[in-house]
Amino acid sequence: MLDDNLKSQLKAYLQKVTQPFEIVASLDDGAKSQELHGLLKDIVALCDKITLRLDGMDARKPSFALNRPGEETGVVFAGIPMGHEFTSLVLALLQVGGHPPKVSDDTLAQIKALEGEFHFETYYSLSCQNCPDVVQALNLMAIFNPGVRHVAIDGALFQGEVEERQIMSVPSIYLNGEPFDQGRMSLEQILAKVDTGAAQREAAKLNEKDAFDVLVVGGGPAGAAAAIYAARKGIRTGVAAERFGGQVLDTMAIENFISVPYTEGPKLAAALEQHVKEYEADIINLQRAVKLIPAADQGGEHEVEFASGARLKSKTLILSTGARWREMNVPGEAEYRNKGVAYCPHCDGPLFKGKRVAVIGGGNSGVEAAIDLAGIVGHVTLIEFMDEMRADAVLQKKLKSLPNVEIILGARTTEVNGDGTRVNGLTYEERASGEIKRLELEGIFVQIGLVPNTEWLTDSPIELSQRGEIVIDERGMTSVPGIFAAGDVTTVPYKQIVIAMGEGSKAALGAFDYLIRH
Repeated sequence: MLDDNLKSQLKAYLQKVTQPFEIVASLDDGAKSQELHGLLKDIVALCDKITLRLDGMDARKPSFALNRPGEETGVVFAGIPMGHEFTSLVLALLQVGGHPPKVSDDTLAQIKALEGEFHFETYYSLSCQNCPDVVQALNLMAIFNPGVRHVAIDGALFQGEVEERQIMSVPSIYLNGEPFDQGRMSLEQILAKVDTGAAQREAAKLNEKDAFDVLVVGGGPAGAAAAIYAARKGIRTGVAAERFGGQVLDTMAIENFISVPYTEGPKLAAALEQHVKEYEADIINLQRAVKLIPAADQGGEHEVEFASGARLKSKTLILSTGARWREMNVPGEAEYRNKGVAYCPHCDGPLFKGKRVAVIGGGNSGVEAAIDLAGIVGHVTLIEFMDEMRADAVLQKKLKSLPNVEIILGARTTEVNGDGTRVNGLTYEERASGEIKRLELEGIFVQIGLVPNTEWLTDSPIELSQRGEIVIDERGMTSVPGIFAAGDVTTVPYKQIVIAMGEGSKAALGAFDYLIRH
């Protein structure tokens, strides 16, 4: 199952196992059970502290549990956790085997203090880069709290359950049999949702913090770069982010980050956070800004209010709240989000295997999504508003060579159709003739660009462009002295990771220069 190189790497990791445990497999006579059996045999051959049992009685086959002698940890994998989930498997093996997780003592204490029974189920796909965060977080909770159980389920392998529960987006999380949440979630986000008093306790702590010299609002590439450059100046620096990493967390392949031929979004986001932690920057997660209160006088303290009720003050601010996927804003889109309307082809594509889908948007992201989906689904229809696609010529050539792809140009999507529970079609208008047409399909992937996260600034004195972007000068300064901005949320053209990092660095230098002059 594992090649020699992977076995060698895994053996080195498994040397960190200090406590014996067993893998309890539930198998049948199918090919996937044989494949899983091979993987598990490879694992136990690499570590003398791990044993394998084949007498599991789980109804889901193939599946396996990781149990300590006489103790069920509550960690179960239904399927074969390879692809993006191989890391989740390795971490589970290490943590069940006694290797300490890389989380704070406060977080572990919060996990152990949870009271009640929490039976989580997560449906994932092997190509989903958002799923491992959820799987790893819930596995960790199960390992350290006996009241928590987690089953990670490969949705592509257990299609019957996916159909029965009408799951059309991953990760999809269930708690005690009921829908809990969908999409990427960090351990902190999950804990905040199940530990209802956590947000209030955290807000109270934040309100007691002294004012920062520089407070960065947003934790994407621009925010991370700004925090690093500010902290290196030896000034009191804070980073308040709704989720550290920002939209990069939802990016699959990154091939244009200079000096790095290839990486993936979650990997880059983790590296950014680790780099910020090398300095004395105060990272404050799960905080969504809702209001800006500028300083009354130049040189005074600005204040940012967050959805949690927390308030933070700072002599200077760097706003780097980024952007999000633009929605079509047509009838039915909101109703059928995660019920056939999706925004991440890498994550959700496998759930539409053999089905008919549409991709909205003929730019690079839309064409790349259509090419990717064409290898999974039955048929792809790409719909572009303009009379020609805007994607690179090489991508257009590849798309047009695929036999199961149709391209419709000069078309305006007018409605997402459904049966009340899931998408079953799409209505569009031919712009030239005005004729209304309908496509029968089961999935719609929206890829039409970005919208800046500036709604919280509409009542502030910060100048915004017609597109809602923050207007900045050559130093990153906004229309309010002492408040800077950087990245995709600003008027700077070309929304690229490498550009956002440069802009964040520039804004931090601008903020430092402002501090020493005022």
